[in-house]
Amino acid sequence: MKIQRLQRPDLPDWDHHENVTHIQDADSGLDAIIAVHHTRLGPSLGGCRFHAYPSFDAALTDVLRLSRGMTYKNAMANLALGGGKAVIIGDGRTIGGAAREKIMRAMGQAVQMMNGQYVIAEDMHTNETDMGIMHGVTPFVCGLPADQRKNVGGNPSPMTARGILRSIEIAVGGPLTGLKVAVQGTGSVGYVLCQLLHKAGAELWVSDMHRDATVRCRDDFGAVIVPVNDIYAAPVDIFSPCAMGAILNDETIPVLKAKMVIGAANNQLAAAHHADALAARGILYGPDYIVNAGGVIFVGCEYLGATDEAAVVAQVDHIGKTLCEVLNFANDNSITSAAAADELAQARFSAK
Repeated sequence: MKIQRLQRPDLPDWDHHENVTHIQDADSGLDAIIAVHHTRLGPSLGGCRFHAYPSFDAALTDVLRLSRGMTYKNAMANLALGGGKAVIIGDGRTIGGAAREKIMRAMGQAVQMMNGQYVIAEDMHTNETDMGIMHGVTPFVCGLPADQRKNVGGNPSPMTARGILRSIEIAVGGPLTGLKVAVQGTGSVGYVLCQLLHKAGAELWVSDMHRDATVRCRDDFGAVIVPVNDIYAAPVDIFSPCAMGAILNDETIPVLKAKMVIGAANNQLAAAHHADALAARGILYGPDYIVNAGGVIFVGCEYLGATDEAAVVAQVDHIGKTLCEVLNFANDNSITSAAAADELAQARFSAK
Protein backbone atom coordinates (compact mmCIF):
# COMPACT_ATOMS: atom_id res chain seq x y z
CA MET A 1 0.00 0.00 0.00
CA LYS A 2 1.37 3.38 -1.05
CA ILE A 3 0.69 6.30 1.30
CA GLN A 4 1.41 9.90 0.27
CA ARG A 5 0.83 12.95 2.43
CA LEU A 6 -0.44 15.80 0.26
CA GLN A 7 0.16 19.53 0.53
CA ARG A 8 -1.81 21.55 -2.03
CA PRO A 9 -2.12 25.15 -0.82
CA ASP A 10 -2.47 26.15 -4.50
CA LEU A 11 -6.02 24.80 -4.49
CA PRO A 12 -8.73 27.32 -3.49
CA ASP A 13 -10.38 24.78 -1.18
CA TRP A 14 -7.23 24.07 0.81
CA ASP A 15 -8.11 25.37 4.30
CA HIS A 16 -5.26 24.56 6.70
CA HIS A 17 -6.28 20.89 6.66
CA GLU A 18 -4.49 18.91 9.35
CA ASN A 19 -3.87 15.84 7.22
CA VAL A 20 -4.63 14.95 3.60
CA THR A 21 -3.45 11.52 2.50
CA HIS A 22 -3.53 9.78 -0.88
CA ILE A 23 -3.77 5.99 -0.62
CA GLN A 24 -3.11 3.55 -3.46
CA ASP A 25 -3.18 -0.22 -3.18
CA ALA A 26 -2.15 -2.20 -6.24
CA ASP A 27 -3.53 -5.52 -4.99
CA SER A 28 -7.11 -4.29 -4.47
CA GLY A 29 -7.12 -1.40 -6.94
CA LEU A 30 -7.94 1.08 -4.16
CA ASP A 31 -7.31 4.72 -5.10
CA ALA A 32 -8.53 6.96 -2.28
CA ILE A 33 -8.02 10.22 -0.41
CA ILE A 34 -8.65 10.83 3.29
CA ALA A 35 -8.86 14.47 4.36
CA VAL A 36 -8.80 15.49 8.01
CA HIS A 37 -9.75 19.14 8.37
CA HIS A 38 -10.03 19.75 12.11
CA THR A 39 -9.80 17.67 15.29
CA ARG A 40 -10.01 20.22 18.10
CA LEU A 41 -13.48 19.01 19.15
CA GLY A 42 -12.59 15.32 18.77
CA PRO A 43 -11.59 12.77 16.12
CA SER A 44 -12.68 13.76 12.64
CA LEU A 45 -15.76 11.95 11.38
CA GLY A 46 -17.25 11.98 7.90
CA GLY A 47 -18.54 9.64 5.26
CA CYS A 48 -16.74 7.93 2.40
CA ARG A 49 -17.85 8.51 -1.19
CA PHE A 50 -17.20 5.91 -3.89
CA HIS A 51 -17.48 7.97 -7.05
CA ALA A 52 -16.09 8.00 -10.58
CA TYR A 53 -14.47 11.43 -10.53
CA PRO A 54 -13.35 12.87 -13.88
CA SER A 55 -9.86 13.59 -12.52
CA PHE A 56 -7.73 13.26 -9.42
CA ASP A 57 -7.91 17.00 -8.76
CA ALA A 58 -11.71 16.84 -8.94
CA ALA A 59 -11.67 14.14 -6.26
CA LEU A 60 -9.21 16.13 -4.17
CA THR A 61 -11.29 19.30 -4.42
CA ASP A 62 -14.40 17.39 -3.38
CA VAL A 63 -12.79 15.78 -0.34
CA LEU A 64 -11.25 19.09 0.76
CA ARG A 65 -14.60 20.90 0.59
CA LEU A 66 -16.49 18.03 2.19
CA SER A 67 -14.07 17.60 5.09
CA ARG A 68 -14.19 21.31 5.89
CA GLY A 69 -17.97 21.17 5.80
CA MET A 70 -17.92 18.30 8.29
CA THR A 71 -16.04 20.44 10.80
CA TYR A 72 -18.78 23.06 10.63
CA LYS A 73 -21.56 20.46 10.56
CA ASN A 74 -20.33 18.51 13.57
CA ALA A 75 -19.77 21.70 15.56
CA MET A 76 -23.29 22.98 14.89
CA ALA A 77 -24.70 19.54 15.71
CA ASN A 78 -23.03 19.74 19.15
CA LEU A 79 -21.01 16.57 18.53
CA ALA A 80 -17.66 15.97 20.22
CA LEU A 81 -16.18 15.30 16.79
CA GLY A 82 -14.07 17.10 14.24
CA GLY A 83 -14.39 17.16 10.48
CA GLY A 84 -13.03 14.69 7.96
CA LYS A 85 -14.03 12.93 4.77
CA ALA A 86 -12.85 10.22 2.40
CA VAL A 87 -13.32 9.49 -1.29
CA ILE A 88 -12.66 6.30 -3.20
CA ILE A 89 -12.09 6.98 -6.88
CA GLY A 90 -14.12 4.51 -8.93
CA ASP A 91 -17.65 3.58 -9.94
CA GLY A 92 -19.29 2.64 -6.67
CA ARG A 93 -22.58 1.88 -8.42
CA THR A 94 -21.17 -0.99 -10.49
CA ILE A 95 -18.17 -2.44 -8.63
CA GLY A 96 -19.37 -5.32 -6.47
CA GLY A 97 -18.59 -8.82 -5.29
CA ALA A 98 -15.08 -9.87 -4.36
CA ALA A 99 -13.52 -6.85 -6.07
CA ARG A 100 -15.54 -4.47 -3.89
CA GLU A 101 -14.76 -6.42 -0.74
CA LYS A 102 -11.02 -6.18 -1.44
CA ILE A 103 -11.31 -2.42 -1.96
CA MET A 104 -13.24 -1.98 1.29
CA ARG A 105 -10.81 -4.10 3.26
CA ALA A 106 -7.91 -2.03 1.91
CA MET A 107 -9.80 1.16 2.77
CA GLY A 108 -10.26 -0.10 6.31
CA GLN A 109 -6.53 -0.69 6.55
CA ALA A 110 -5.93 2.89 5.37
CA VAL A 111 -8.29 4.21 8.07
CA GLN A 112 -6.48 2.10 10.68
CA MET A 113 -3.20 3.74 9.65
CA MET A 114 -4.70 7.10 10.64
CA ASN A 115 -4.57 5.90 14.28
CA GLY A 116 -7.99 7.20 15.25
CA GLN A 117 -7.60 10.63 13.68
CA TYR A 118 -10.37 9.79 11.21
CA VAL A 119 -13.61 7.83 11.72
CA ILE A 120 -15.26 6.58 8.53
CA ALA A 121 -18.97 6.17 7.72
CA GLU A 122 -21.05 5.57 4.60
CA ASP A 123 -21.83 8.23 2.01
CA MET A 124 -22.56 8.31 -1.70
CA HIS A 125 -22.36 4.77 -3.16
CA THR A 126 -21.12 3.17 0.08
CA ASN A 127 -23.30 1.32 2.57
CA GLU A 128 -23.57 -0.58 5.86
CA THR A 129 -22.11 -3.74 4.34
CA ASP A 130 -19.04 -1.80 3.21
CA MET A 131 -18.62 -0.39 6.71
CA GLY A 132 -18.94 -3.87 8.16
CA ILE A 133 -16.09 -5.09 5.96
CA MET A 134 -13.89 -2.18 7.05
CA HIS A 135 -14.78 -2.88 10.67
CA GLY A 136 -13.07 -6.23 10.27
CA VAL A 137 -9.72 -4.42 10.14
CA THR A 138 -10.33 -1.18 12.08
CA PRO A 139 -12.53 -0.03 14.98
CA PHE A 140 -12.72 3.52 13.59
CA VAL A 141 -15.97 2.92 11.70
CA CYS A 142 -19.62 3.81 12.26
CA GLY A 143 -22.85 3.27 10.37
CA LEU A 144 -22.41 -0.45 10.96
CA PRO A 145 -24.81 -3.30 10.21
CA ALA A 146 -27.12 -4.25 13.09
CA ASP A 147 -25.18 -7.42 13.93
CA GLN A 148 -21.95 -5.45 14.41
CA ARG A 149 -23.05 -2.47 16.48
CA LYS A 150 -23.79 -2.43 20.18
CA ASN A 151 -25.98 0.64 20.29
CA VAL A 152 -27.96 3.03 18.08
CA GLY A 153 -26.87 3.81 14.55
CA GLY A 154 -26.70 2.18 11.15
CA ASN A 155 -27.74 3.65 7.82
CA PRO A 156 -27.67 7.47 8.23
CA SER A 157 -29.81 8.28 5.16
CA PRO A 158 -33.24 8.17 6.86
CA MET A 159 -32.05 10.54 9.58
CA THR A 160 -30.55 12.92 7.02
CA ALA A 161 -33.94 13.03 5.29
CA ARG A 162 -35.72 13.50 8.61
CA GLY A 163 -33.56 16.55 9.38
CA ILE A 164 -34.39 18.05 5.97
CA LEU A 165 -38.10 17.54 6.66
CA ARG A 166 -37.83 19.26 10.05
CA SER A 167 -36.01 22.17 8.42
CA ILE A 168 -38.69 22.52 5.75
CA GLU A 169 -41.38 22.48 8.43
CA ILE A 170 -39.65 25.31 10.30
CA ALA A 171 -39.08 27.36 7.14
CA VAL A 172 -42.67 26.94 5.93
CA GLY A 173 -44.16 27.54 9.37
CA GLY A 174 -47.28 25.51 8.71
CA PRO A 175 -48.70 22.33 7.15
CA LEU A 176 -46.95 20.95 4.08
CA THR A 177 -50.18 19.91 2.36
CA GLY A 178 -50.09 21.13 -1.24
CA LEU A 179 -46.48 22.35 -0.92
CA LYS A 180 -44.60 21.93 -4.19
CA VAL A 181 -41.08 20.56 -3.80
CA ALA A 182 -38.42 19.79 -6.42
CA VAL A 183 -36.01 17.07 -5.25
CA GLN A 184 -32.77 16.88 -7.20
CA GLY A 185 -31.26 13.45 -6.69
CA THR A 186 -33.51 10.61 -5.58
CA GLY A 187 -30.96 8.14 -4.26
CA SER A 188 -30.83 6.89 -0.68
CA VAL A 189 -31.54 10.25 1.00
CA GLY A 190 -33.64 11.82 -1.75
CA TYR A 191 -35.99 8.85 -1.97
CA VAL A 192 -36.65 8.83 1.78
CA LEU A 193 -37.21 12.60 1.71
CA CYS A 194 -39.76 12.14 -1.09
CA GLN A 195 -41.46 9.48 1.02
CA LEU A 196 -41.67 11.83 4.02
CA LEU A 197 -42.85 14.79 1.96
CA HIS A 198 -45.49 12.70 0.19
CA LYS A 199 -46.79 11.46 3.55
CA ALA A 200 -47.00 15.11 4.67
CA GLY A 201 -49.13 15.99 1.63
CA ALA A 202 -46.53 17.71 -0.56
CA GLU A 203 -46.45 17.50 -4.36
CA LEU A 204 -43.17 16.34 -5.88
CA TRP A 205 -41.01 17.11 -8.93
CA VAL A 206 -37.91 14.90 -9.21
CA SER A 207 -34.76 14.55 -11.29
CA ASP A 208 -31.81 12.18 -11.20
CA MET A 209 -29.04 11.11 -13.57
CA HIS A 210 -30.37 7.57 -13.22
CA ARG A 211 -33.89 7.25 -14.62
CA ASP A 212 -34.77 4.21 -12.51
CA ALA A 213 -34.46 6.35 -9.37
CA THR A 214 -37.00 8.88 -10.65
CA VAL A 215 -39.38 6.23 -11.99
CA ARG A 216 -39.49 4.74 -8.52
CA CYS A 217 -40.59 8.10 -7.08
CA ARG A 218 -43.16 8.53 -9.83
CA ASP A 219 -44.63 5.10 -9.19
CA ASP A 220 -44.52 5.33 -5.38
CA PHE A 221 -45.42 8.98 -4.80
CA GLY A 222 -46.91 10.33 -8.02
CA ALA A 223 -43.87 12.55 -8.59
CA VAL A 224 -43.44 14.48 -11.84
CA ILE A 225 -40.18 13.48 -13.55
CA VAL A 226 -38.19 16.46 -14.79
CA PRO A 227 -35.09 16.36 -17.06
CA VAL A 228 -31.89 16.86 -15.10
CA ASN A 229 -31.13 20.32 -16.50
CA ASP A 230 -34.72 21.54 -16.07
CA ILE A 231 -35.19 20.83 -12.37
CA TYR A 232 -33.93 24.29 -11.36
CA ALA A 233 -36.80 26.00 -13.17
CA ALA A 234 -39.50 23.66 -11.87
CA PRO A 235 -42.63 25.60 -10.75
CA VAL A 236 -42.25 24.81 -7.05
CA ASP A 237 -42.12 26.40 -3.62
CA ILE A 238 -38.96 24.63 -2.45
CA PHE A 239 -35.90 23.37 -4.30
CA SER A 240 -34.25 20.49 -2.44
CA PRO A 241 -30.84 19.49 -3.84
CA CYS A 242 -29.91 15.98 -2.66
CA ALA A 243 -27.12 15.00 -5.06
CA MET A 244 -23.72 16.55 -5.79
CA GLY A 245 -22.51 19.97 -4.64
CA ALA A 246 -21.80 23.31 -6.36
CA ILE A 247 -25.24 23.31 -7.99
CA LEU A 248 -26.15 26.83 -6.83
CA ASN A 249 -24.14 28.96 -9.23
CA ASP A 250 -24.26 31.76 -11.80
CA GLU A 251 -26.26 29.64 -14.25
CA THR A 252 -28.80 28.02 -11.92
CA ILE A 253 -29.70 30.72 -9.40
CA PRO A 254 -31.26 33.10 -11.96
CA VAL A 255 -33.69 30.41 -13.18
CA LEU A 256 -34.90 29.16 -9.79
CA LYS A 257 -38.65 29.47 -9.33
CA ALA A 258 -38.55 28.28 -5.72
CA LYS A 259 -38.50 30.73 -2.84
CA MET A 260 -36.58 28.37 -0.55
CA VAL A 261 -33.58 26.06 -1.00
CA ILE A 262 -33.41 23.34 1.64
CA GLY A 263 -31.70 20.09 0.71
CA ALA A 264 -29.32 17.32 1.70
CA ALA A 265 -26.45 17.87 -0.76
CA ASN A 266 -23.16 19.05 0.69
CA ASN A 267 -21.46 22.25 -0.50
CA GLN A 268 -24.44 23.45 -2.51
CA LEU A 269 -22.99 26.93 -3.10
CA ALA A 270 -20.43 26.92 -5.90
CA ALA A 271 -18.80 29.97 -4.26
CA ALA A 272 -19.43 32.11 -1.19
CA HIS A 273 -20.94 34.97 -3.20
CA HIS A 274 -23.77 32.74 -4.36
CA ALA A 275 -25.34 33.11 -0.92
CA ASP A 276 -25.62 36.82 -1.72
CA ALA A 277 -27.12 36.00 -5.11
CA LEU A 278 -29.83 33.91 -3.47
CA ALA A 279 -30.54 36.65 -0.93
CA ALA A 280 -30.77 39.25 -3.69
CA ARG A 281 -33.53 37.21 -5.27
CA GLY A 282 -35.35 36.83 -1.96
CA ILE A 283 -34.70 33.09 -1.79
CA LEU A 284 -34.35 31.61 1.70
CA TYR A 285 -31.30 29.34 1.91
CA GLY A 286 -31.04 26.64 4.57
CA PRO A 287 -27.25 26.24 4.93
CA ASP A 288 -26.53 22.70 3.84
CA TYR A 289 -24.44 21.58 6.80
CA ILE A 290 -27.14 22.81 9.19
CA VAL A 291 -30.12 21.09 7.59
CA ASN A 292 -28.41 17.85 6.47
CA ALA A 293 -26.81 17.00 9.83
CA GLY A 294 -29.28 14.24 10.73
CA GLY A 295 -27.15 11.46 9.33
CA VAL A 296 -23.93 12.47 11.06
CA ILE A 297 -25.80 12.97 14.33
CA PHE A 298 -27.08 9.40 14.04
CA VAL A 299 -23.75 7.72 13.21
CA GLY A 300 -21.77 10.13 15.39
CA CYS A 301 -23.85 9.17 18.39
CA GLU A 302 -23.35 5.52 17.40
CA TYR A 303 -19.57 5.96 17.48
CA LEU A 304 -19.70 7.91 20.74
CA GLY A 305 -21.65 5.08 22.40
CA ALA A 306 -25.21 6.40 22.65
CA THR A 307 -27.79 3.81 23.71
CA ASP A 308 -31.02 5.85 23.83
CA GLU A 309 -32.33 5.96 20.27
CA ALA A 310 -35.25 8.22 21.19
CA ALA A 311 -32.80 10.81 22.53
CA VAL A 312 -30.74 10.64 19.34
CA VAL A 313 -33.84 11.08 17.17
CA ALA A 314 -34.82 14.07 19.33
CA GLN A 315 -31.37 15.52 18.62
CA VAL A 316 -32.04 15.10 14.89
CA ASP A 317 -35.43 16.79 15.27
CA HIS A 318 -33.66 19.74 16.92
CA ILE A 319 -32.14 20.59 13.52
CA GLY A 320 -35.22 22.66 12.73
CA LYS A 321 -34.61 24.80 15.81
CA THR A 322 -30.94 25.16 14.88
CA LEU A 323 -31.97 26.44 11.46
CA CYS A 324 -34.31 28.91 13.15
CA GLU A 325 -31.39 30.11 15.31
CA VAL A 326 -29.24 30.63 12.21
CA LEU A 327 -31.97 32.51 10.33
CA ASN A 328 -32.64 34.77 13.31
CA PHE A 329 -28.92 35.49 13.71
CA ALA A 330 -28.70 36.34 10.02
CA ASN A 331 -31.67 38.68 10.26
CA ASP A 332 -30.41 40.38 13.43
CA ASN A 333 -26.99 41.00 11.90
CA SER A 334 -28.08 41.77 8.31
CA ILE A 335 -25.98 38.97 6.85
CA THR A 336 -26.80 35.92 4.73
CA SER A 337 -27.84 32.65 6.35
CA ALA A 338 -24.64 31.05 5.03
CA ALA A 339 -22.49 33.70 6.71
CA ALA A 340 -24.51 33.39 9.91
CA ALA A 341 -24.04 29.61 10.01
CA ASP A 342 -20.29 29.95 9.45
CA GLU A 343 -19.94 32.57 12.18
CA LEU A 344 -21.83 30.47 14.70
CA ALA A 345 -19.94 27.30 13.80
CA GLN A 346 -16.53 28.97 13.94
CA ALA A 347 -17.30 30.26 17.41
CA ARG A 348 -17.93 26.69 18.54
CA PHE A 349 -14.97 24.83 17.06
CA SER A 350 -12.51 27.65 17.69
CA ALA A 351 -13.43 27.99 21.35
CA LYS A 352 -11.70 24.77 22.38
